[in-house]
Amino acid sequence: MSPAKPQPAEGTVTSPRGFKAGAVKARIREDWDKLDVAILYSEAPCAAAAVYTSNRVQAAPLLVSRENLAQGLAQAIVVNSGCANAATGQQGLADAREMAEMTAGKLGLSSRDILVASTGVIGTFLPMDKVRSAIAAIDLTQEGGADFARAIMTTDTRPKQTAVSCDRYLIGGVAKGAGMIHPNLATMLAFLTTDAPLTNDFIADCLRCAVDSSFNMIDIDGDTSTNDMVVVLANGLGGGEVIDAAHPLADAFSDALSQTCIYLARAIVADAEGATKVIEATVERAASQEDARRAAREVVRSLAVKTAVYGSDPNWGRILAAVGNSGCSMEETRTSFWLSSAPGPEVCLYRMGKPADFDAGKARVVLGNREVRFRVDLGLGEGTATAWGSDLTEDYVRLNSLYTT
Repeated sequence: MSPAKPQPAEGTVTSPRGFKAGAVKARIREDWDKLDVAILYSEAPCAAAAVYTSNRVQAAPLLVSRENLAQGLAQAIVVNSGCANAATGQQGLADAREMAEMTAGKLGLSSRDILVASTGVIGTFLPMDKVRSAIAAIDLTQEGGADFARAIMTTDTRPKQTAVSCDRYLIGGVAKGAGMIHPNLATMLAFLTTDAPLTNDFIADCLRCAVDSSFNMIDIDGDTSTNDMVVVLANGLGGGEVIDAAHPLADAFSDALSQTCIYLARAIVADAEGATKVIEATVERAASQEDARRAAREVVRSLAVKTAVYGSDPNWGRILAAVGNSGCSMEETRTSFWLSSAPGPEVCLYRMGKPADFDAGKARVVLGNREVRFRVDLGLGEGTATAWGSDLTEDYVRLNSLYTT
């Protein structure tokens, strides 16, 4: 019998041994009264890896972090919210580098040991006088993870944080994001920590796998941001043998990291701007794994599906159209799909190329739940994938029409 999957639990990015964090209010945006500058610090140097936005326009802090992480080592992350420091030219790069230098000076490290992240409005400059004062004022503690999670929020309504155990080790994580969320990362930041001793190659492979099954499988509005970054730091303070791909704990650790990322990715979708529902789409028996991923993502990305779910409209043709539009291999006479919620029985909407005989009233009741699930069987192979998205509401339009005003 295979071991049970690790379940995310209460905890945060400072739950693993040797990590501290802190945050202060700098008022990066004058109209925001919230924690907005934060530092995450490890007491020991870390093997580190990151995955970045696929957007061709990349923010200054992301470029600086890429440079500093070239050797696969880091020891601290400095973050601000309220200003993305994107599309800010050479001044933006200088400001991001100064954030790294100031943090390094505070911690007695080299600026190459510091990663930098920013989130907020694109095309505005950081108020560096406020940033300098904020970095100097931050008090780092083991209990500071919750403040760190709040400091990185923008339009989020709640912090997103968790911890997962794997044998003797812990994995902690925080994330932010509520809009501009689309597969291949989005306006989201995620920071992961662990006290496990990991090789650089192994941690990089684990992160790529975890991101592919989590953050790259969510959608809120189809937009991909300039600042997306997922970072993992491993300080090894849990002791024991160094874990690589051949180690007995390798699969368990990789799975635990993936579960952490899936939990945070779902939390982002559940907090989507203006959303009332979470949509989960699972595609089974696709011709390939990539086909399953493509079809599942298209279902949660489709504006037609999002609006139908918002209105509790059992317009199943939109599911069929989304799958057909995804580019996956598909034969209508082999395709079936079902609707359900958690908990609750499935309602078959379409079976083997024909409309199913279902009670539309019962389907509307299912669609009225907070979580709505679609299961699609393509009947062609063994590929399986799950994606998550949100419905689309009037509140999303209102929030995004007033973001800078």
